[in-house]
Amino acid sequence: MTATPSARAVSQYATTTGNLTARIALHAYGTNPQGWFAWLGERLPLAGDVLEVGAGTGELWRRVGRPETGLRLTLTDFSPAMCDRLREVPGARVQRCDATHLPYADAAFDAVIANHMLYHLDDPDAALAEFARVLRPGGRLAVAVNGRDHLAELDALGLVIDRPELAVGAHRNDVTAETTPARVAAHLTDVTVERYPDELAVPAVEPVLAYVASMIGPLTAAQESAARDVVQARIDAEGAFRVRKHTVLISAVRDSH
Repeated sequence: MTATPSARAVSQYATTTGNLTARIALHAYGTNPQGWFAWLGERLPLAGDVLEVGAGTGELWRRVGRPETGLRLTLTDFSPAMCDRLREVPGARVQRCDATHLPYADAAFDAVIANHMLYHLDDPDAALAEFARVLRPGGRLAVAVNGRDHLAELDALGLVIDRPELAVGAHRNDVTAETTPARVAAHLTDVTVERYPDELAVPAVEPVLAYVASMIGPLTAAQESAARDVVQARIDAEGAFRVRKHTVLISAVRDSH
């Protein structure tokens, strides 16, 4: 039986931050000199009452400079382990909750951020409706999602080791860079899409194997050997194991009328 996106998220994130940390570490090998969090931070509305839903370990707020004044930050996640980490973010209010049932009043926030979290939900459209509900008129939503070809070279390793469930989308809903703009437009206006230009160039095998294990659990000796051979051969031939990325930031505004 295939697990639902939310059940998969519980198994991956409810009691540990290790899986997410391993995945973030792999993206340190991006070729864009401006890392994802810095690029994202330049495009976020960072004033007034700001809510990040599914904030994970709070890595965004460790990487992005926050204004000295004028930002009141609320961070949420469904995971107790993630909320423990979020409480380390200075000055942030932290609340554990479900993204599809936010415990906030209508029009409570000037901005809502959903960074790589919609694809973990069983009902992403219900979450988007909640995001719109808690936004003030004129408030902005910022949603980051990935395209269907995101990390395709890592997905392909699943076939090498006979673990096709490694594919990024195997345990997720149909939220992608291709489908999400229309979903956002059903709730908000002035929808724009900007792609983050980047690819991974990983010079060693171990970070790739750590990523794979974070997705599907420990590998057998035979699986590790097969994956290692493929990755090392690519490094030997090209100087790095190259992985395409396809990440977009979707922005939208709640109608002021």
